[in-house]
Amino acid sequence: MAATSASLAGAYVGTSGWSYPSWRGGFYPADARPEAFLSFYAERFDTVELNTTGYRLPGEDLFARWAEQTPDGFRFAVKMPVTQRLDRIGTFVERVGLLGSRLGPLRVVVQSARDDGLLTFLQGSLPSELEVAYDFRHDSWAGVDVPVRVNEFDGEQPFRYFRLREPPYDDEALRGWAKQLRPHIKSGARVYCYFMHEDEPSAPRYAQRLLDLLR
Repeated sequence: MAATSASLAGAYVGTSGWSYPSWRGGFYPADARPEAFLSFYAERFDTVELNTTGYRLPGEDLFARWAEQTPDGFRFAVKMPVTQRLDRIGTFVERVGLLGSRLGPLRVVVQSARDDGLLTFLQGSLPSELEVAYDFRHDSWAGVDVPVRVNEFDGEQPFRYFRLREPPYDDEALRGWAKQLRPHIKSGARVYCYFMHEDEPSAPRYAQRLLDLLR
């Protein structure tokens, strides 16, 4: 894939993660070192979904390093799992805040059944200046009013967050996604969109094609 500017006002399109050695030779240069993956990726896309935070919160030095390896305007969409350790939300927010201006939306993943008290606690614990998208995994949350819900087209939302998890995507499918996303971008809303990682570097190809179609 040739180097190209991925910048498109309001559109942040990328992949779920970047640290995949199997992408060498198809996306990364065949001899690329893992520590160079992020810088190479950030020359081609201006956002990435950060999922490692859903399993273990990285140390401060790693967040600072990621910020240093990406240019102005780059955005990390960070996964925040809701677990029993709700007392650690403050620590989580402080740690991801080390990304500085590179911090994009938090994707708050809620696996449990509906609990209005939990939602109230979350909304009261997260700083109002953060972009927060709720990723509810239990059907009982259907219809619950939150400012932004993952993969939601309807309603007025300050930004949109989409995760495309059903590859393969042929050109017709990508044109369909571009048609759905374009009105939101034209209206001035920020749109974040991430393709699922596969062993083959299909996700960056899909992301680049979608950006081309959106232009």
